[in-house]
Amino acid sequence: MKRREFIVKGSLAGSAALYAPTVLGYGTSSANETINIGVIGTGDRGGGLIPFINQIPNMRVVACCDIIPFRLSSGLSKVEGKAKGYSDYKKMLEDKDVDAVLVATPFSTHSKIVVDALQAGKHVYGEKTMAKGYEGIKELVAAADASNNIFQAGHQYHSSRLYSHVVEEIKNGKIGKITAFECQWNRNGNWRRPVPDPKWERMINWRMYREYSGGLLAELCSHQLDFANWVMDTMPEKVMGIGGIDYWKDGRETYDNIHLIYSYPEGVRASFTCLTSNAMGDYKVKVMGDKGTYILDYVKAWYYPEGSYQKETGEVDGVSGATLNWDQGRGIPLEFDHEDPSRQALIDFRDNIVNNTLPISNAKTGAMAAACVQMGLDAMYGNNIVVNTK
Repeated sequence: MKRREFIVKGSLAGSAALYAPTVLGYGTSSANETINIGVIGTGDRGGGLIPFINQIPNMRVVACCDIIPFRLSSGLSKVEGKAKGYSDYKKMLEDKDVDAVLVATPFSTHSKIVVDALQAGKHVYGEKTMAKGYEGIKELVAAADASNNIFQAGHQYHSSRLYSHVVEEIKNGKIGKITAFECQWNRNGNWRRPVPDPKWERMINWRMYREYSGGLLAELCSHQLDFANWVMDTMPEKVMGIGGIDYWKDGRETYDNIHLIYSYPEGVRASFTCLTSNAMGDYKVKVMGDKGTYILDYVKAWYYPEGSYQKETGEVDGVSGATLNWDQGRGIPLEFDHEDPSRQALIDFRDNIVNNTLPISNAKTGAMAAACVQMGLDAMYGNNIVVNTK
């Protein structure tokens, strides 16, 4: 492989301060004030979040926008109460009834729409991955820094109280010195959406085309990259990777399988795998240390101690010496009550607006994950080792 250096523009290197909610120096909103939301992009993700918003007190959807008519109709049909429909997001941004927008459009459009929304005085929840390309990342960060409004990046696992607990435990030394991450997100299917008319192919299946998409890395692995950055409090130093269109020969341009290794400081390696030909293992994150491992799926976690660990015994259901919970191959399950991460992220967005707090998933953390995605794409598409020489 050729070696190529790239400087990630701007100071995106992580620090613990990026991940702590901070009270902003702007005026506050009333805790009883209803936040009116406009949803820009009412496809699978945007439309899928509308029912969550319907359930959250002091939030309501008052407008929907999509350039595809039947997607717009579908989004409007999910709203409880009345909502205006728009085909042009700029017209929605002129609507003074809209306090905040949720941007769930194709990846390539995120930066432009978010910047326009912030400049229009709206609070913004911007779906992951935050922005496509280094210039798009830089422009969005600058707009968020210049705005008096809340910007929250849509990496919902940042809002998961389970994930936050695990990160805190890791930083408190529960698994010892971190040595590696192993992440996967496997599916068995062509990853396509049905298209009722061929003219909508590139709009509906934008994830398949490089002009609009970062493929599996941006749409799936970005969540796990964000998590690794969160745990490590920094960005990786370099990345190598490979992928291909090896199974689904259907005209797509983005890879149907990807395999990447990111190298963090102090020799910590993080591997990321996505398949569309085999769903074995589905979604999984392993954080491995010299004293143990944490394993996470979408909503559950397990702690696996390192070494000659004897299963804990105690009094369970009145039986002295009974073995406590232990899942074979995964360890001790964490008993932890928490909301669905996507719903919790929207609740946090509401609270960040009301309390004027900097979201834990903000423009800086979102930029770090987005830069990692672009580094990985450059590595795979260019057959390079991409170095972050920040």
